Amino acid sequence: MTTQTQIKTRRYTFEEYLELPRIYGRFDVVDGEIILASSPMPEHQLVSRQFFRIIDTFITERDLGELLYAPMDIVIRREPLRVRQPDLMFFSKGRFDRTARITEYAPDLAIEIISLSNSRSHVESKMQDYADIGLAECWWVSLSGHSIEVYTLTDGEWELSGIFHEGDMVQSGVLQGLEVEVSQLFA
Repeated sequence: MTTQTQIKTRRYTFEEYLELPRIYGRFDVVDGEIILASSPMPEHQLVSRQFFRIIDTFITERDLGELLYAPMDIVIRREPLRVRQPDLMFFSKGRFDRTARITEYAPDLAIEIISLSNSRSHVESKMQDYADIGLAECWWVSLSGHSIEVYTLTDGEWELSGIFHEGDMVQSGVLQGLEVEVSQLFA
C-alpha cells in the first residue's frame, strides 16, 4: 500500500460518485471524502506482480475464478460513501460481474501490500470495512518484514490464521491447496 493524501474536503454521495469522471489511479473514499494514494514504489509493484503471477497461475489452472488488481473500486457502503481498492482481489467462479461499472460485494480474498507509511489506524479501518462487507480472507503483506499476515473472518470478527515469513509456506483457506513459499512471493 502507498501513502495516501486527502485532496478534497468535499463529501460525495453515492450518486455523485457514480457521476464522477473515471479516476484511473489509486484512491479510497472514506465517509464521502476522496483520499488519493501516491504512486506505488517500484518494490510495491514488483511484489504485487509476483503475487499476481503465482496466485493467478494457481487460480487459472484450476478454473477457480478471477484475480484482479487495483485500481478497482469495491463499494463498502453507499451512505456515508466508502470505497476501497485492495491491491489484489480474488472472486470465486461465478461471483464476478465483468460488465458492472462498480462492485458492491466482497471479493473472497483481498491482498493488501503495506509499507512503513501505513498507520495502524489506516490498516484497522480497512480491516473493519472488509469485515463489514463479509470478506472471507485478507492477507496483509509487509514489504519491510517480508512477511504475510493471513486473517479469516469468523462470525464477523477477524481471526489471525498465521504470520508467515521467508522459509514458511503461506496457505489460504479460500484458495484450498494453495501453498507458496513466502520467499518466492518476494523474489
